[in-house]
Formats: sequence, structure tokens, C-alpha cells
Amino acid sequence: MEKLKSNLPNMVGVLTTVAVLCGGILAYVNDLTAAPRQQAADNALAAGIEQVMGGKCKVQKPDTVKRNVDGKELTYIVYKTDKGTAVQSTDPNGFGGNLTVLVGFNDGGDILGYTILETAETPGLGAKADKWFQSPANGGNSEKSSVVGKNPGKVNMTVSKDGGEIDAITASTITSRSFLRAVQQAYNTYMEKK
Repeated sequence: MEKLKSNLPNMVGVLTTVAVLCGGILAYVNDLTAAPRQQAADNALAAGIEQVMGGKCKVQKPDTVKRNVDGKELTYIVYKTDKGTAVQSTDPNGFGGNLTVLVGFNDGGDILGYTILETAETPGLGAKADKWFQSPANGGNSEKSSVVGKNPGKVNMTVSKDGGEIDAITASTITSRSFLRAVQQAYNTYMEKK
């Protein structure tokens, strides 16, 4: 078999063939793993709802709410349970991009718990939000930084640097603002759907 000449048409042909083959393999693997990835996402969400609601609970069919916030249309997902309501909320203004939280509320609007579902914050700084805003009993920084047990309708859910009542993550004010905006928007959506 004769070796292909090293010219532009031959190089383009070989590169195109390799790209098409690799694209096909990636599409096949993506299709093959779609169901397990979806199952893993569903399991993570179920675990997150149990975490923010304080234990096992029965979840009704979720309700999707679209709201315009600061000129952007954002989607919120409301999960009603036998223990209260969990709301999935995203703030697009985190330091690293989207910050998505799941916040649990009791019937009075008090925060039962939260978990972070998506974040691209700086490891070691903004990524601390998963624990920083918890109650001290659950590994949080302090009562002043905790959002658990507080009602966003009665407490100014902004960082103390902006006149609010919540201490920001040290050296990570942008992430703290984003997190608290996501929690406040979750509460607003909860109240709208209540």
C-alpha cells in the first residue's frame, strides 16, 4: 500500500475522517450514558430535598415557575412535600457564574435547610458556601452567618457589608451576595406559590 502524499487535500481528508469518527463515538457514548446520568441527577435531587427538609418526605409533582428578575427570565422549581416546600433557585451573578441552591421552607416561611446544587465558585473561598451559611450545629461558621431558621420575609437577607444581617464568607463577598440573592428569590417564589 502506497503512503499518502503530504498535501493539503489529503491532510484535510484525514482530519475530517478522524473528526467524524470521534464525533460519532462521543455521540454514541453520550446516548449510552444518558439514562445513568439522569438517574444520578434524580437521586442527587431526592437526597437534596431530604437534606433541606430535614429527613424523608413525600414529594408532589414539581411546579416550574418563570420569573423576571433584574431583566433576566429565571426558572424556579417548587417541590411541595409533606414537611414543607423546597425551592430550586439560581442566581447567575456568582463569581464563577451560576449558583444554584435548593432551599427548604416550613409552612411559616422559615428556612429549614439548604444545599448547593451547582456552583463554579473558587475552591477554598466561594465554595465554602455549602457550609458557611449552615447553623453552627451543622458545621456553619456562626449564628450571624447562618440562614437556617431565619425567615427571609422578616430578616434582611443581604450581607452585613451591604446593611444586611448575614455575615459574608471571608474574602468572598460576591459569592455571598449571589447565594443570598438565590435564597431570597427562592423565598419570593415560595410565597408566590403558597
